[in-house]
Formats: sequence, C-alpha cells, structure tokens
Amino acid sequence: MQSVKRILTMAAVAASIAAMATTAMAAGPKIFVIGGKADDPFWSRVKKGADDAALAVKAAGGTVTWLGPQTYDNLGPDAAKLIRSALSQKPDAIVGPDWVPEAMDAAFKEVVAAGVPLIIYNSGGMEAAKRLGAQNYVGSEEYVAGFGGGEYFASHGAKYVLCVNTQPGSTNQESRCKGVADGMAKGGGKSVQLPLPSSAFGNPTAVAQAIKAALQKDTAVDGIITIGANDANSAANGISQGGFGKRVKLGTFDIDPTNLKRIKDGTQLFCIDQQPYLQGYLAVSMLNAYVQYGLKVPTAPILTGPGIVDASNVDATVAGAAAGAR
Repeated sequence: MQSVKRILTMAAVAASIAAMATTAMAAGPKIFVIGGKADDPFWSRVKKGADDAALAVKAAGGTVTWLGPQTYDNLGPDAAKLIRSALSQKPDAIVGPDWVPEAMDAAFKEVVAAGVPLIIYNSGGMEAAKRLGAQNYVGSEEYVAGFGGGEYFASHGAKYVLCVNTQPGSTNQESRCKGVADGMAKGGGKSVQLPLPSSAFGNPTAVAQAIKAALQKDTAVDGIITIGANDANSAANGISQGGFGKRVKLGTFDIDPTNLKRIKDGTQLFCIDQQPYLQGYLAVSMLNAYVQYGLKVPTAPILTGPGIVDASNVDATVAGAAAGAR
C-alpha cells in the first residue's frame, strides 16, 4: 500500500513539474523588433538573423514580432508609431534602430520608462543607447565605417567622391557620409553629399538618373559611394549609361550578390559590410537571455562591422550571400 501511495505521490509531483514547465513555456518572452521594409534586401538579412534567434524564443513558448514601415517617406514619425504600437502590446523586450532621434527618442524613452528592456541596433550607436537608457547597442559605428570607406577610396586613387544619400536627415546615413568625407580628407581628397529626396530610395530609375546627371555636371568626380546595396546597383546603371566606367570608381555600404559579382568582374571597387544578419540575431538573442535568465553581456557596444569586401576577399563572402545571410 505504501508503495502504491509513493507511486501516486511521485506521479503527482511529475504532473506538477510538467504543469509548471507548460506554464513556463506559455510565459516565454514577447520580443518586438522594429526594422525596415520587408522587401528591403538589407533588412531581409537583419530579419533572417532575428528569425533564426526567434527559434530559441519560440522553444520557450515566446514570440518575436517584426514591425516595419510600409515606406521610408516619413521614416522617423512612422518608426515612432511602431515603437509605441509595440509598447502597447505589453512586451517583455524591444529592439529598435534610432534612425531619426528627434522623431523617435521620445518613444524609446517611453519604453525605458515602462521598465521594458531595450536594445538599440543598426543606427544611433552606443551614444544613442546611453542617451536613451538602453542596455546596449548592436551594429556598426557608422562614422567609423564611413571613415574607413573614405580612406580606402583615397588609397586607391580617388580624389573627389560623391556620397549619394537617399535618406537625408537619417542619423546613420549622415554619419556615414561625414565619415567618408573625413577619410577622404585624411588621404588628400574630398567628398561631398549628393542628397536625394527620400522618395528616391528604392526607386532605381530616379537614383540612376540623378547620379548620371551629377557626373555629367561635374567632370571632376571620380568616385561614387552609396548608402545601400540597392542604390549601388542604381549607381552602376547610371555610371554605365553615361559612359563613366573608366573615370568613376564605385563603392557602397552593405552588400548583395549583384555588388559581389561586380567586384569579381572588376567593375566595382568595394563594399563596406556591417553584417546585418548578426545585428538581428545578436540583439534578439541577448534580450531573450536577459528576460529568461537574467543574463547580460558586459561588453558594449557589440560591433558587427565594418569590414571592406573587395577583390582580395570577395570569394569568401559569396557563400554567405547565397544563403541570404550576407
């Protein structure tokens, strides 16, 4: 009889443990990620990283929800609305880029004031993370990346580079172009911005025609750098249409397979890689570990770039790009 009672007691304990485990699974963290448009090639790599990290969150019964704008025409205010939308759903943690501080910082401060753990990623740097009270910053320091690009251009003979900015006013893009200008200056050259309306972002014809017109107008320009891989593809078309291939060297922030092919073919000089996959993966993973286990990475910021991809190392990058992670 005692053995029967013991078995029943053990069964009850096991059932209780199973019930607690089920409850814990159901109470997994709700993490919201603010990012770019779903059809933006760069942000699709960030999202892939976040989605892969989400597998561990889902295994614990939690969720990772991606929120992105429909367009980039009203980027700062639209992103602020997404932050507040995430906050209204009682999240356990939020990840977001500080694209336009004057429009977004108030919303981020509401997140921190509500006691919701926050990581800034992709844009804003550690300075933004500290200012807003976020745990950390994950991404590339944009000015440093731009400076490296400017130095690289100068070391490869460029004297006058246009930094094509299709998101003027965006903190990370302004920092990139400022870095390019300072890097070029160090190497004895110069760089100025070619600002285009934000509506041109994602419009390859508009970007190609604007670059072609700028090169026709100023024959001293011997370098073009764009703020994203899509814009680089447009720039390549503009350079080709105008017959400027021998005169103008092309570089870009970020990468895609088309840019890599041009590097292999010798028609593009370089890309600056910030490894966007890691930005989504690390930010979600860090917040998941913090919410579930109280774990916190002491290193800050967590830098995912920059790195120069050129003819010397392009082959090593192609496999990652084919898998959608670079």
